[in-house]
Amino acid sequence: MIAAFEGWNDAADAATSTVDHLLEEWDAEIFAELDPEEFYDFQAVRPVIAPSENGVRDIVWPTPTLYFARPPRLDRDVLLLRAVEPNYRWQTFCASVVEIAQRAGVQELLTLGALLADSPHSRPVPVTGTTNDPVMLERLSLEQSRYAGPIGITTVLGDVAARAGMATAAIWAAVPHYVAEPPCYKATLALLGAVEDAVGVGLPQGVLQEMSEAWQRGADELMEQDEDLRDYVQSLETDRDTDDLPEASGDAIAREFERYLRRRPTEET
Repeated sequence: MIAAFEGWNDAADAATSTVDHLLEEWDAEIFAELDPEEFYDFQAVRPVIAPSENGVRDIVWPTPTLYFARPPRLDRDVLLLRAVEPNYRWQTFCASVVEIAQRAGVQELLTLGALLADSPHSRPVPVTGTTNDPVMLERLSLEQSRYAGPIGITTVLGDVAARAGMATAAIWAAVPHYVAEPPCYKATLALLGAVEDAVGVGLPQGVLQEMSEAWQRGADELMEQDEDLRDYVQSLETDRDTDDLPEASGDAIAREFERYLRRRPTEET
């Protein structure tokens, strides 16, 4: 199961955009829905009204939804959870999600998140993560997160799933805070790469690579128009380049090449 939540855990919508991309590419279908009445403050997370196919306007509630997908070339099915971070009853919410997942035979949970960080947009998006499973740790090849502080629903869901016996991993992308307006396709593409490592097969990128390059050009133009911002970004680049060890850069290149090899059959078909 792959899960992402709107809100605190989703800087620049990078995490939910990753799930949205997979929902579309895998042609996923609705598997289960949770009653939003139990988990949301509708003054904070308001329902919306929208026209339906028959022209009648319907109220759309912020309903946590699990989708079912049969990805090509993957030897297992996948559930995808997309929801707004609940306002109430986090433990009940997570227990309900895990119960559904267990009934469906889920053995691994991958939660996605994105946070704002002092990261230069001109460098690869940093991706960090944690896992309770040595196999997933080797598969993901991620730097272990050292974060300590307030947590979001993804951490609670991972904890409840781990206590239920699932292998769990949490993956976070660092979005440059000075270009934090959604969407951030570069961060979404970085998360998709980490998901690809987790499942072990190439995943379709669709238009994400093209949109990531367009996002990069827009950030470059913004920097060129603001001298103070340009100086700030250059200082971030210096710090980043100083911190990156040669072997770490080599590992990143090797990982990207492995992803390219996995993806070739997908792109050629």
